Amino acid sequence: MTAPERLAELYAARPELARDLAAGGTPVVGVVGADVPAELVEAAGAVAYRLHGSPDVVSDEARAVLGAALDPVAHSVLTRLLDGSLAFLAGLVVSRDSQASLQLFYALRELRRLEPGRGLPPVVLLDLLHLPTGHTARYDEVRLRQLAGQLTRWTGTPATPDRLAGAVGAAGEVRALLREVGSLRREARLTGTTALHAVGVATALPAADAVPLLRQVVVGAVGEVPAARRVFVTGSGQDTDELYRALEQEIGCLVVGEDHDWGASAGPAEPAGADLAALGVAYRDRGPAAPTASIARRAAATAEAVRGARAELLLAVVREHDEAPAWDFPAQAAAVDVPAVLLARQPYRVDLAKLREVVGVAAGSPS
Repeated sequence: MTAPERLAELYAARPELARDLAAGGTPVVGVVGADVPAELVEAAGAVAYRLHGSPDVVSDEARAVLGAALDPVAHSVLTRLLDGSLAFLAGLVVSRDSQASLQLFYALRELRRLEPGRGLPPVVLLDLLHLPTGHTARYDEVRLRQLAGQLTRWTGTPATPDRLAGAVGAAGEVRALLREVGSLRREARLTGTTALHAVGVATALPAADAVPLLRQVVVGAVGEVPAARRVFVTGSGQDTDELYRALEQEIGCLVVGEDHDWGASAGPAEPAGADLAALGVAYRDRGPAAPTASIARRAAATAEAVRGARAELLLAVVREHDEAPAWDFPAQAAAVDVPAVLLARQPYRVDLAKLREVVGVAAGSPS
């Protein structure tokens, strides 16, 4: 089995990986959104497992609880929490990075109040701000200090300065390897699907376990991916690999980059120090996201990333009820010097026929 094949296997088994860790005595804390620092969770003696959904796992109960007009990823995450498959979580941290995440938090908090015997994990909200100001930095530091206290109550392990320094260093090693994976993908030595798998696996394992896996992927990237149309993906976060597999295996593209928050370059830069203030600044500045940044800032960042990836097409795929990324698209399209296409109001499961049509039209082929 090659390193990418092993990575794909682990990507599909992320819930089982986290469950096995918990069964072995390691506390596992569920994470919703990209704002929750895995470093802080690991410093408190736990593993940060970023929750994800599946188009095949969406219940009527979850839709009824959250309302139909919400990003279906939230429906799927709630389904897994309600059916007991995530009962092993020591706690759940939800970041306020989107309306769907916020609504999920409120629903879970109320369900725990109304149905205490249901076995839902304790849940807290992490409200980090992203304005580049000193006031924001101080606000975020306080929020992280509060989170550190909550994590300690869940795990029994204080996030001491020494433990935080070690966790920051380990997370930095993981991100350095993910950047190498992204570079190899831009050089067409790895696929975009493999890069997405690398990120997913790294958000479900301790850093100490993720590092050797990612090294194997980097060292094993000795061949070249067959020539394909180079595509940069923007829009909604892709918490499954269906879109990437469709583009690369069905349509003949190579996903050379992305700016959604499940991407290989989506994490924060290395913190300037190993303390909560520096960690807060790193996550404050982790990159412009549709719900938290201006349209102009998003467009400039996307254009720079498209040029760096040498992409030939900008593809925006935006799920139904996740409107914010679609508002960014006109400015993104105007800022890049390659064709740009938008698939808006898409179902959770990618519409392969529609995807093939818009990519084909952008390429100048018959629709």
